[in-house]
Amino acid sequence: MTESSASRPKRATQATSAYERLRADVITAVLPPGQKLHIGDLCRRYDIGLSPLREALNRISQEGLVEQSDLRGFYAAPVSAEGLEDLTRARCWLAEILLREAINRGDAAWEETVVIAFHRLSRVPRYPDGEGTGPVFDPAWEAAHRAFHRSLVSACGSSWLIQLDQQMFDAADRYRHIARRAALGGTPARPDQHRAIMDAVLSRDTEQAIALLQAHYRRTGDLGQSILGGAK
Repeated sequence: MTESSASRPKRATQATSAYERLRADVITAVLPPGQKLHIGDLCRRYDIGLSPLREALNRISQEGLVEQSDLRGFYAAPVSAEGLEDLTRARCWLAEILLREAINRGDAAWEETVVIAFHRLSRVPRYPDGEGTGPVFDPAWEAAHRAFHRSLVSACGSSWLIQLDQQMFDAADRYRHIARRAALGGTPARPDQHRAIMDAVLSRDTEQAIALLQAHYRRTGDLGQSILGGAK
């Protein structure tokens, strides 16, 4: 095995690790919107070389979380009240399509997936131990929250639309974290919101489930608008 071929898997692993960490830092606003991403700083931050970092940056740029220009290089994608309004509207439109199809197509195994995902979410504290409120969420809660929302639409029958839904989920999550870091997020979401959505889904009450999920998304939008001057 040549040195080049031997180093390829290691570089790919480093690039994936850097991508996941960079992506998390952008979504959670550790790297705030508009911040220039200095290559050297990121290499030191993630303890990786230049090549895997550039691979990670190019990958995350395709998702719209990082942007690049000839003059500025790489930087965390900016946010705006208008962009959030557009995003929230698109999420609500897509939610209707995905949830309607999932409820129509979903079988008992899908229902079980939703129940398990909700159970895991309900068992994980939203904030780290000792943090009653504030800008920091427990990473385990973040993962369970994402898994629950994905379970709701997993039976829709379209991997393309699920991928789009996940991309918009990430974009909306940035605004949620930005609001938390600005200490303007208000009180945490009521603990019954996810349960109410699940109950409507399991009851096959399509219109109610859609309405609840859309309201849930609009609340995330409202949190973001609170710091962007777009709240009505």
